[in-house]
Amino acid sequence: MLHTPSGGAGHHGTAATDSGLMSIGAVLNALRDEFPDITVSKIRFLESEGLVEPRRTPAGYRKFSAHDVERLGRVLRMQRDHYLPLKVIRDHLDAMERGEAVSLPTVGRQQDGETAPEPAEGPTVTRIGRDQLLAAAGIGDRELAEWESYGLLAPLPDGAYDAEAVTVASLVVQLGRFGIEPRHLRVMKAAADREAGLVDQVVAPLKRHRNPQTRAHAEARTKELAGLAVKLHAALVQTALGVRLP
Repeated sequence: MLHTPSGGAGHHGTAATDSGLMSIGAVLNALRDEFPDITVSKIRFLESEGLVEPRRTPAGYRKFSAHDVERLGRVLRMQRDHYLPLKVIRDHLDAMERGEAVSLPTVGRQQDGETAPEPAEGPTVTRIGRDQLLAAAGIGDRELAEWESYGLLAPLPDGAYDAEAVTVASLVVQLGRFGIEPRHLRVMKAAADREAGLVDQVVAPLKRHRNPQTRAHAEARTKELAGLAVKLHAALVQTALGVRLP
């Protein structure tokens, strides 16, 4: 559940309701419980894609209403749970806000008489172009090329990027502020690849199964194992450093 202030203004509120609006930092905190990987860069990227339209103060700062935060939560949930492209999500939410009776779009094929769609052969991910990635992360071609040379980021076969690349790029930027250079992060990438390989080894038999429901179960199991691996990794790092993160 998202914790948003009561009395928040919608997209078309007046200046008198500014006290009910939230800064981007407050939005980040409101969403983080359900979406631990959310970043400021991701919110800005979703704004650039027209998924949310926060108001701006005369000084240019973003101000989000409770409606904006709820909409962001819907967007992130539809990405996470249904692998829907951003354009599909935007069109769906816009139709809902116009009062149209629309059903949730699905990925995959649906046969006549079936109540659930057949899962696609592989997950459908949200993709962004190179220019969009550069803009969302606030980096240039030179930095991206360097990070790719170290394996921190890699384009998909069609030249686009998984939208999660925005999160990776944002974290590389933040670590850089502490003097940690991209070349230092190769050890983290190698560890992540080993962890991914271990998870894939566990779910591989399910992924190869002919039954669509079994393959869908493999996807759910992959998410679960990935989440556990991330939590274990974080706990081990904290233990090694003798710190406790909030």
